[in-house]
Amino acid sequence: MLEHLGKELALRFTVGGVEVAFNPVVVSLALGVSLALMGLLLWVRRGLPSDPDAPLSRRAAAVAWAVEFFRDQILGGLSPTLAERLFPLVVALFLYVLACNWAGVLPLPYAVSPTQDLNVTLGLALMVYVLTHFYGIRAKGVLRHLKGYLEPFPFLLPLNIVGDFGRTLSHGFRLFGNVLGGALLTAVVAGKFAPLVVPAGLNVWFGLFMGLIQALVFTLLAVAYIRASAE
Repeated sequence: MLEHLGKELALRFTVGGVEVAFNPVVVSLALGVSLALMGLLLWVRRGLPSDPDAPLSRRAAAVAWAVEFFRDQILGGLSPTLAERLFPLVVALFLYVLACNWAGVLPLPYAVSPTQDLNVTLGLALMVYVLTHFYGIRAKGVLRHLKGYLEPFPFLLPLNIVGDFGRTLSHGFRLFGNVLGGALLTAVVAGKFAPLVVPAGLNVWFGLFMGLIQALVFTLLAVAYIRASAE
């Protein structure tokens, strides 16, 4: 098992003289996670009563609790207008990262968490980076938003730009490193020390619990970055 540590499948082809390579397992699992979340949300939606005065079902009660949790715990520090705009994004981002983290626990051949791939985590971090500037420009205007790179002194412009990109890189690498580190530790223990009992406990810890924590941290950081830019 340790001999294969670090190896992965790669599909390579050339488009217009440019070589494109990607991991088909990661892409398949990432698409599968998206489809599974869509199916789950459609199932939850079917359990919501159309009559607002009807008694809450279990699914409706769970949705009400989730909405309250996101609004109070994750979006609580934002202005009401910005919180309302970010609510769908924050919920989708948290659920997607969480499901990707948990996908590695599935008992399937070659099953890995898509967030073990740096392309996935950096892609999510770049999306947050773009949205940070989008909401910043929307709230303050282009000139006032760009003027922030000149504060507190104009000669700090290069450092502010480097810090802006560095924050995005750390956002993606933090999630990637934590998820991949847990997977590698589990693989080492399974292949060398305790191939039956201990890996199951490590999967619960790193795959489920730490996967939940990392999804929450990634989402909270995204909200903090957007808030700092927009407010």
